[in-house]
Amino acid sequence: MLGLKADWSLEVFERYFTIGDYAGGEARWCPGCGDHGVLTAAQRVLRDEQQKPELSVCVSGIGCSSRMPHYLGTYGFHGLHGRALPLACGIKSRRPDLDVWVATGDGDCFSIGTAHWIHALRYNMNMTLMVFDNAIYGLTKAQTSPTSPIGLKTSTHPFGAIINPHNPLTVTLGITNVSFVAQVVDWNPPLLYETLKAAYQHRGTGFVRIIQRCPVYAEKVSKELQADPSRFLLLEHEKGIPVDPSVQRQFPQRTEHDPSDLTRAFQLATDQSKIPVGLIYHNPVAPCYEDLSSQGSEMTPQERLERFEAVLDRSTI
Repeated sequence: MLGLKADWSLEVFERYFTIGDYAGGEARWCPGCGDHGVLTAAQRVLRDEQQKPELSVCVSGIGCSSRMPHYLGTYGFHGLHGRALPLACGIKSRRPDLDVWVATGDGDCFSIGTAHWIHALRYNMNMTLMVFDNAIYGLTKAQTSPTSPIGLKTSTHPFGAIINPHNPLTVTLGITNVSFVAQVVDWNPPLLYETLKAAYQHRGTGFVRIIQRCPVYAEKVSKELQADPSRFLLLEHEKGIPVDPSVQRQFPQRTEHDPSDLTRAFQLATDQSKIPVGLIYHNPVAPCYEDLSSQGSEMTPQERLERFEAVLDRSTI
């Protein structure tokens, strides 16, 4: 209108991301597979944190769970069997600004990837590490995995697994500089979401073992657990995973546990009479390796070349 001062500046609104912004290809896991619930929980965490998809990357090895990069609407790297963690550490070392998620399984991580699992936890780089543990090799058709219970019939042990299963919690807690250890089940969506959210918000490697259903090759394992919630021990504490009253009612066995108490964490992980769920150990001040390994990443190509040549000159005879 004549006589009024006009303001022609353009107001730019912040981007808002919905669940759909974190959706990749259509998930092709079997109906009833626990992987679907983990994917949804991760997408919810990303949505609620409003993490930019172009600044996130999902890294995996080989296995059913390792197909997750195809189904998450972020950058993805589907690596070799057991090699998810060195790939993730390399990405975080050179691009510490990226939000890194690792999807791996009980075979991929606890068997062929054992050495990488141990050292990645010691490095404690800032990433969310999800181990989908269904106690079986699902993708390659039902071989015994490191966490298969005694007696579970598989293609490699048709009369039943003959050795005690691996205990990932006690191994993880024994690694120097470990900073976040949690355990959860895939069939409790509220607790699964809160656990992944806590791991994501933690600065360091958020290790989350997810006891997960395989309805095709290890249905007996998860059905027995689902049918008897008294086998679980819900860990509660003001510094632990937030637990809604509706979740509490699903776990008749509960206990107060301070996640900063490493000795008590070992006791809970070692006790075979109960399966702890919640935050088992948390050390928020553990140093992160990328704070050291990423030094110099801001240099220009010319500066890097000059530094490299200077190092070679020192070795000249």
